[in-house]
Amino acid sequence: MDDDLDQALDAVGPRLRALRRQRETTLADLSATTGISVSTLSRLESGDRRPTLELLLPLARAHGVTLDELVDAPPTGDPRVHLRPLTRQGMTMVPLTRRAGGIQAYKIVLQPADPGAEPRLQTHEGYEWLYVLNGRLRAIIGEHDLVLVPGEAAEFDTHIPHWFGAADREPVEFLSLFGKQGERAHLRARSKSKREG
Repeated sequence: MDDDLDQALDAVGPRLRALRRQRETTLADLSATTGISVSTLSRLESGDRRPTLELLLPLARAHGVTLDELVDAPPTGDPRVHLRPLTRQGMTMVPLTRRAGGIQAYKIVLQPADPGAEPRLQTHEGYEWLYVLNGRLRAIIGEHDLVLVPGEAAEFDTHIPHWFGAADREPVEFLSLFGKQGERAHLRARSKSKREG
């Protein structure tokens, strides 16, 4: 049994390196995402550091894989993807993609906020596309204060100050496609002024 455990742990380093290279992520980028030092990440990948649960959990999250995949656990035969929602401050996020880098997809549910609370706009690197499924979404994007209803979408550069919330006393559900490197969710149609008459 100990030999099997040692073999499984020895295989984690090469698997971590392969995942990182496959996703074209540097050790520095991975360190910034996980909070694990570059030297520790390097030693894990080379096999000079034994992996622990405290190190593997953030790495699995960063790479968008399960712990089973990191340690090459035998398959269970269950084909379902077990999405783990994250809930905080009235927002539930369900990841719909399981890979690092590129465009990430989320289903987001926002509970109604305190009516007296002031929106706190934020900025960060990236580009986002939203599509409302249920409820009414209030979106403040720069100078625009919008209410989006089911079937409506919006896209914007996340360097622009923005905030989202339920537009009324009911929860709102929407899809979010987000790219850290500024990938756009879709191509824009040509404007009428550029078309030939």
